[in-house]
Amino acid sequence: MDSAQTNGTRTHVRLRIWRQESPDHEGRFEDFKVPYHKGANVISCLMQIQRHPVNAEGAGTTPVIWDSSCLEEVCGSCTMNINGRVRMACSSLVEKLQEPIVLEPLHKFPLVRDLMVDRQRMFEALKQVKAWINIDGTYDLGPGPRISPKDQQAMYVLSTCMTCACCLEACPQITPDNKFIGAAAISQVRLFNMNPTGKLNAEERIRGLMQEGGIQDCGKAQNCVQVCPKEIPLTTSIAAMNRGVTKQLFKDVFSADKETKAASGPA
Repeated sequence: MDSAQTNGTRTHVRLRIWRQESPDHEGRFEDFKVPYHKGANVISCLMQIQRHPVNAEGAGTTPVIWDSSCLEEVCGSCTMNINGRVRMACSSLVEKLQEPIVLEPLHKFPLVRDLMVDRQRMFEALKQVKAWINIDGTYDLGPGPRISPKDQQAMYVLSTCMTCACCLEACPQITPDNKFIGAAAISQVRLFNMNPTGKLNAEERIRGLMQEGGIQDCGKAQNCVQVCPKEIPLTTSIAAMNRGVTKQLFKDVFSADKETKAASGPA
């Protein structure tokens, strides 16, 4: 690992960060050098630059802009490309990264500034598949149906999705000019369709997967499952939802056939 050292002791961390004032401005890399602290992660280095915005040449500069919230790999906000791989900045320890640590924004989403992007595409995908449970809260629903331990275990893993967008960034099917919803939204359909209350609207979610940009656009590259920080079985969810879509297609075919026969009357 290439790092600033004194008598074998590490003293500084070198970073190369993508800087871009806005989508309309030309971008560039800017080098920084911050004091090393044992156990430091990428976010703590960015915070040091924010407090003291001076680049590696000693010139004053603007603070780096990025997204973050929880700082403990729960919110999914701090996703970025680190040394060419999409990952969470809060859980990326400096000691495990090669220097200079290269930080770039996600490439599959519109840039806002520096390392911050607009991930509205993910939330539009969740709306398309109705990734929620319809409960109006006007009356007590009671304890609800029992859920088997097996289903509980599967649902818990699916529920850890934090819309970090790692799966979308790594997916070769996601491009700025298409509408593919990506693995995260597909997996959320599986989660809510397993819920006893969510099953009431299961067909609506399946039909959301059948719309433009739906599950049929998945190229099955399996990159998504390789980069998911929560190790969600995304390819298993995609396979399960493919079966759900196929069943729905057969239902539609038989339903249309019945309607045609009913309309034609007795032979």
